[in-house]
Amino acid sequence: MKRKHLLTRRTAIITGLGSLGGLLLPGCTKKLPPTYGNLLRMGDALTYIAQRSLLPGQSLAKEYGHHELSSFPATGTTNPADKSTPTFSEAYSRLNTSTFTDWRLSVEGKVAKPGLYSLADLQQFPARTQITRHNCEEGWSAIGEWTGAPLTLLLHHAGILSTARFVNFYAYDGYMESIDMLDALHPQTILAYAMNGSSLPLPHGAPLRLRVERQIGYKSVKYLQRIVVSDEFVDMGDSGWAWYTGI
Repeated sequence: MKRKHLLTRRTAIITGLGSLGGLLLPGCTKKLPPTYGNLLRMGDALTYIAQRSLLPGQSLAKEYGHHELSSFPATGTTNPADKSTPTFSEAYSRLNTSTFTDWRLSVEGKVAKPGLYSLADLQQFPARTQITRHNCEEGWSAIGEWTGAPLTLLLHHAGILSTARFVNFYAYDGYMESIDMLDALHPQTILAYAMNGSSLPLPHGAPLRLRVERQIGYKSVKYLQRIVVSDEFVDMGDSGWAWYTGI
């Protein structure tokens, strides 16, 4: 009688991570983002490795026409200047009062030329406008038009060092997210300062937000304050959300 071998989901994930891990960044022994021993996080890591190894890195998210624009709810933090909320930021409140004339985006870390960029500075880069679908982790989606500076142009202007692997985004409401360099250099990853043909509304992240069109909505950080390029994954702990949410 033949022995029956039961392949559990846990075994499949662990085996997959081991076999596919060698396909990602050949010759690189640096760690992937942590799974915290969580089975679902292991699945996320497997998805990340598989997508990065097997799919075209620069394939574009679908874009839509103006006639397909939809209502677009603002979720999460909608005003860091509101003192009644736990995400209140005194610094952001001052900038909001002055209509962001003194706002600057700090670019730091593994770059040759760290610096501060005003909104006018970012608007000097060739702009990209795209109409894309925002897929929210809460289950809803919306289509909006975004205009901004491609992140790749800003990073190259600052001079990315050869060891850089991740780009970390810090917001005035205390939120932080990161993406790998492949997503950072993707042509549809932009720093958006306009939405649906007008300046970015405050509930949607004014004066500047990130748009990462190849990932779920919560990766598109609002209320940007600084960008830090790093050669190591910055571990902010287990937030309960997957680090990589490619679509």
